Amino acid sequence: MEYAWDFSAVFEHWPLLLDGLMGTLAIASISIVLGILLGVIVAACRMSRLPFLSIPATIYVDFYRNTPGIVHFFWFYYALPVVADISMGPLQAAVLALTTQSASFYGEVFRGGIKSIASGQWEGATALGMSRAQALRRVVVPQALRRMIGPFLERTFELIKTTSLASTLAYGELLYQAMQISSMTYRPLEVYTVVAAIFFLLLLLFSTLAKKLEDRLASV
Repeated sequence: MEYAWDFSAVFEHWPLLLDGLMGTLAIASISIVLGILLGVIVAACRMSRLPFLSIPATIYVDFYRNTPGIVHFFWFYYALPVVADISMGPLQAAVLALTTQSASFYGEVFRGGIKSIASGQWEGATALGMSRAQALRRVVVPQALRRMIGPFLERTFELIKTTSLASTLAYGELLYQAMQISSMTYRPLEVYTVVAAIFFLLLLLFSTLAKKLEDRLASV
């Protein structure tokens, strides 16, 4: 029996999809900003010569590399409020999970970019009378940024897609709203097809803008 596609029931509930898209963009944007800030700290600790900084940072990165993302969502939402006796809503738990995940990967992107710069660059800056901090800021980081952009954007794409795990916490992002519409319309094929198209267009737009940024940085 041939399936009769009908998207009209889905588009009747477009305000819910729009709310879900706004929810997705909200947790993604917050998590990206906080993940970058925390990732810089993680990278600095990983590169530190002090064991009490580098060892915990290494354990942190390895932990997030080797555990499923959904476990982090559940832990922050269900376990942390019990352990720390604090109130934790779906938005806060999702942002914490995404931020701590992305920080571990952003930290490795930053560390890898800086480590990829030849030691001669440091030596040359030192010969010109620069301190290590000045050499990092004026010589190493500008070159490292060009090498970081690809891995950084790849991780950001993954973060945006991972926002769908927030639906397991009943947070009103795109996938959660799609589940609500599907239960109301009994049209799961149409609903999830539209959601897939929205994610595709969103990431395509982001990819296009990122490519323009990458080209501009490469030409500087």
